[in-house]
Amino acid sequence: MLVLLGTGGWWAWGQRNPAEISGNPTEEFITTQEAATTATTAPAAVQDWPTYGYDNARTRWNPNLRLRPPFTTDWTFRSGSLLEFPPIVADGMMFVGQLRGTFFGVDAATGKKVWIKGIGHCSAAAPAYHDGVVFAAFLAPYPCPKGDATGGGYVFAWDAKTGAKKWVAKLPPVESSPLVQDGTVYVGAWDSKLYALDEATGAVKWATQLDAQIVSSASWIDAASAGGTPAVVIGTNGGSLYSVDAATGAIRWQAQSNERLGSGREYFYATPTVAYGRVFIGNTDGWMYAYGAQSGKLIWARQAGSYVYSGAVAAGQVIYIGTYDGDIIAFDAATGDRLWTTPVPGAVHGAPVLMDGLLYFSTCSGCGQNGVRGAKSGPDGIHAIDITTHEIVWSDPDGKYSPLVADGERVYLIGKGTIRGASPE
Repeated sequence: MLVLLGTGGWWAWGQRNPAEISGNPTEEFITTQEAATTATTAPAAVQDWPTYGYDNARTRWNPNLRLRPPFTTDWTFRSGSLLEFPPIVADGMMFVGQLRGTFFGVDAATGKKVWIKGIGHCSAAAPAYHDGVVFAAFLAPYPCPKGDATGGGYVFAWDAKTGAKKWVAKLPPVESSPLVQDGTVYVGAWDSKLYALDEATGAVKWATQLDAQIVSSASWIDAASAGGTPAVVIGTNGGSLYSVDAATGAIRWQAQSNERLGSGREYFYATPTVAYGRVFIGNTDGWMYAYGAQSGKLIWARQAGSYVYSGAVAAGQVIYIGTYDGDIIAFDAATGDRLWTTPVPGAVHGAPVLMDGLLYFSTCSGCGQNGVRGAKSGPDGIHAIDITTHEIVWSDPDGKYSPLVADGERVYLIGKGTIRGASPE
């Protein structure tokens, strides 16, 4: 009887405290495939930042950019509301939506508003640009009650230069940043479906039912990594990660985060990052996971912190993330080994960005303060860590969620409700 109780106790402990899993450099690991080679949204404009995460694999690293601080502010754009997700920059324009549902096309050189759209539905996603058109997703009307899948959402397509409407698709609330690839716009919605829209018309090509509400965004798995034909990958609030055939919407595989006794699985808020034949994604359970892009097999899993909301950077076979308990962590992409950890001034919510050897991230005052696990209380700000010395080398007090995006001319520093176009001194 004592043995049974002891066994049961160890089982329960293991369910509450899952073991870490180590990976290896041979299993579904494409060593010749460097990240940031899939900027298919604007192949001719390699210095633009045309979609959330820079490229459709969401690697958050453009190796062509070499801008370094200190920066001098050229102009300041005021959105009038909260900016939870970053802008994009393409073809001399910056595009951004704010929480209350106003969307802007802005001259990237001057910061002046070129066109404005008053949608009135919350914007909690970054737009995407392709071939002269900008695509943007919206939730229900402001103040957008969380989780209400019945309220109407939209995906709009506008002429990037003039703001003229190309089409609008009425959907359930959409919190996904659009993924535009091969004539299709992919978004996840609060009704638990992944939608594929025709890029030219907005017509629904297919809609695939997943297991739970979607607040994450889709990423692209190219044919080499997917096993022959491309796929899109997206996380759900049910703690599941799905690979879906890009052309048909058929589910290729479903993977899941850790399940804990008494609490189940927590959700994938972060957008997956695809690199080296793998899918890297953090979960709000505080773990970082790597899955095989072709099979969905769990390759490695590491406890990272109290909560992981930030998407990952993939570069140089290293994976970088931030946590709510105030750490920036670098993992070996092959094995999942923790290479280094740098404590930072506060919780990290938005995804970092890598540029010319510096990892930029924002700290968020208030993020996670009401959670059941710990979150570091600290000031808002934007910071940069040198990935060689692992030390913070630059900071700016105006930040909160996403740190910056960039093009060949300047960086775009993202505050709580402002964006500053800034040039290296």
